[in-house]
Amino acid sequence: MRILLVNTSERTGGAAIAANRLMHALWHIGAEAKMLVRDRSTRATNVVSLPKSPMLRVRFVAERAQIFLENKLHKHRLFEVDTASFGTDITQLPEFKEADVVHLHWINQGFLSLSDIARILRSGKPLVWTLHDMWPCTGICHYSQGCGRWMQGCGQCPILLKGSARDLSYRTYLKKQQTYAAGRIHFVACSDWLAQIAQQAPLLAGHPVESIPNAIDTHVYSPAEKLTARRHLGLPGDKTVLLFVAYKATDPIKGIKHFREALNYLQEQNPALIGNLHVVVVGREATSLRDSFPCPATTFEYVSDERTLRDLYNAANLLMMPTLQDNLPNTIVEAMACGLPCVGFRVGGLPQLIETGFNGYLAEPQQATDFAKGIAYCLDTQRSEQMAQNARQRALRTFSEEAVANRYMQIYNSIVSNP
Repeated sequence: MRILLVNTSERTGGAAIAANRLMHALWHIGAEAKMLVRDRSTRATNVVSLPKSPMLRVRFVAERAQIFLENKLHKHRLFEVDTASFGTDITQLPEFKEADVVHLHWINQGFLSLSDIARILRSGKPLVWTLHDMWPCTGICHYSQGCGRWMQGCGQCPILLKGSARDLSYRTYLKKQQTYAAGRIHFVACSDWLAQIAQQAPLLAGHPVESIPNAIDTHVYSPAEKLTARRHLGLPGDKTVLLFVAYKATDPIKGIKHFREALNYLQEQNPALIGNLHVVVVGREATSLRDSFPCPATTFEYVSDERTLRDLYNAANLLMMPTLQDNLPNTIVEAMACGLPCVGFRVGGLPQLIETGFNGYLAEPQQATDFAKGIAYCLDTQRSEQMAQNARQRALRTFSEEAVANRYMQIYNSIVSNP
């Protein structure tokens, strides 16, 4: 079985990491898997990239320009939406022609256009598409953020500067309808939450939808001695460490604002606890946040090295996940595999991962005081060690490479046998 995994980037972003891990997991059970990317960052022999061309950059800029013009020459939320208006035809590449199954992941920002996806469907190749966010179900947004227009054909998009009945979201929605009608797509959601959305989405009607979590190497992400990890990272050995990780630390949807508010609340209610805390923030623009907490903080810009990430999880006492909307974050799964409990909001796919009192605490959405309660609850020494053990065991049962790869192989075998 030859599987071609398609993702914009090889290593940058959660979808890239998930696709890369799935590729290795498939190899480990005997399948021949390759990744096709636009942005390559290693020399791995099982990763191929598009032929170098100045047009790759032109396509990316052209799509941003389209959104810029739709917003009346304003940069308003320019990178929060995608249209897949520009891309590259991959059906003529040898890797595509050799594949038994084509498996799409995150293909935005000028990598594949909707027309390119229609070409893949018309080629007759069995097509699987893993949903890492809501974009395939909506007009242009990756997360609806409470908007229900994706159930009604979009239009009047609240993310655009001035949405209208036939705006860019509406026109892209219609284009997606035409694209998906070109063939059969087997959609896979990374969480039960996103699978339920996909099953309701009018755009995906008639296409099968399943829920399979992302794989993780539970040998790489495993518990290690806390003080050793802190020495590697230059973190204090005598403090309680709270870890926040995001691709972009300042992204409002990741909820750093609510984490800060929770710490400020704890400073008023439990100053002794705050006096023993040290915050670690990881992600792009993290440095700008260093002085915004009521306790000392250490910041790291975006980290992709697995050894450093493992050290970060093992150095911490608790993972902070105040995201306002998310699928099934790799960050939580990695932390769980390292035996790290997590405090998060009851949103998206997080209830599938975190169980209050078992391996962390689920706070009510955007309720900083409840989030603060969760921090204090999980740091209670009477329950913290057991929650750490529970987190590790859940990761082993649910997210191991073998378990996830075998579930995908069942899909691949089914659609190849019954085209």
